[in-house]
Amino acid sequence: MTTKIEVKGLTKIFGRHVGKAAEMMKNGSSKAAILKETGSTVGVDQASFTVNDNEIFVIMGLSGSGKSTLIRMLNRLIEPTEGEITLDGSSVTKASKEELRHIRRTKMDMVFQNFALFPNRTIIENTAYGLEIQGMAKDERLKKAHDALELVGLHGYDNEFPSQLSGGMQQRVGLARALANDPEILLMDEAFSALDPLNRKEMQDELIDLQESVKKTIIFISHDLNEALRIGDRIMIMKDGEIVQIGTPEDILQHPKDEYVEAFIQGVDRTKILTAENVMVRPTTINIEKDGPRIALRRMRDEEISSIFAVDGDRKLIGLADAQAVDTLIQNNDRDIQKAIRTNIPTTSLNTPIKELFKTISQTAVPIAVLDDQKRLHGIIIRSSILESLSGSQGAK
Repeated sequence: MTTKIEVKGLTKIFGRHVGKAAEMMKNGSSKAAILKETGSTVGVDQASFTVNDNEIFVIMGLSGSGKSTLIRMLNRLIEPTEGEITLDGSSVTKASKEELRHIRRTKMDMVFQNFALFPNRTIIENTAYGLEIQGMAKDERLKKAHDALELVGLHGYDNEFPSQLSGGMQQRVGLARALANDPEILLMDEAFSALDPLNRKEMQDELIDLQESVKKTIIFISHDLNEALRIGDRIMIMKDGEIVQIGTPEDILQHPKDEYVEAFIQGVDRTKILTAENVMVRPTTINIEKDGPRIALRRMRDEEISSIFAVDGDRKLIGLADAQAVDTLIQNNDRDIQKAIRTNIPTTSLNTPIKELFKTISQTAVPIAVLDDQKRLHGIIIRSSILESLSGSQGAK
């Protein structure tokens, strides 16, 4: 993966005695002790992490954890006390005012919790506002704004006013306004938290669908773990200005780093979060383009299994052959392995929630094959792998 943003030792101290507070912080003093001694508040404490190109990177934590301060330092809406931010290898922290203005206009855009729409402007005028500030010609900016509204599902609302739209629709306008600028990076600060649960889920779905087509690098602030697990490629959890853990949703669920992270994941319904890809195991296979019955039977004996999956040279699934059928071919001196393969086996996609697989796994005598969009076999699901994942038996490390 290509690194889009790299952050090293990023720190923000608010107050009048920043130097003394920074010294105390480096000597290991707590945030509370620094506040008591200096009156200064540590917003972010030596944060270091990377964000990959085209990933949704979620930063989460409780109120006061430093997540909103951190995201505002990435485009220097808040100036860091110390540390380094690089974008595509170039320093953001050392950028001049003119360079920073260029970064904000073309590289990064923000979507806030507050919709911040102009009530006296139409939806398309609101969407085109950033382009208007940049001095883009009217016809061009309105076309870009219209295309962005289409992207977020607001076809036909160009000439409406914000008061005529629901909260969820207004948030879509805010997202469209950012997309119209075609930034490489979207900074989203609790963008959906003001919405009711139904609209919030719809916007999460919208963001996931949008990411498949627009391929942006998205840094998303949330205090809701279910939201983070649902949309994030990786999650960074913060506490008192410090980074506690960074990992994939599965990493966070299966291997919480400490009691703080464990407290976060209590009550999470794993069946809604874990997918087929998370619980599948590697299958034993044969390639029908070169392997015959004797190779198939030997592999089944070596692995102590009673059936084997058959794929072609591109690993596309052909079917499943059981030991008895293969042995019959050998007894008849028949080398056509195709005759022993059954094709009516259950399959699923990589991103299917395991909750949707319970009925199938309980009714089938064979594993479920996990396929990608090209029908290539990536893994298989067996009952024990689902039970192990749900039990969290691997525990925290």
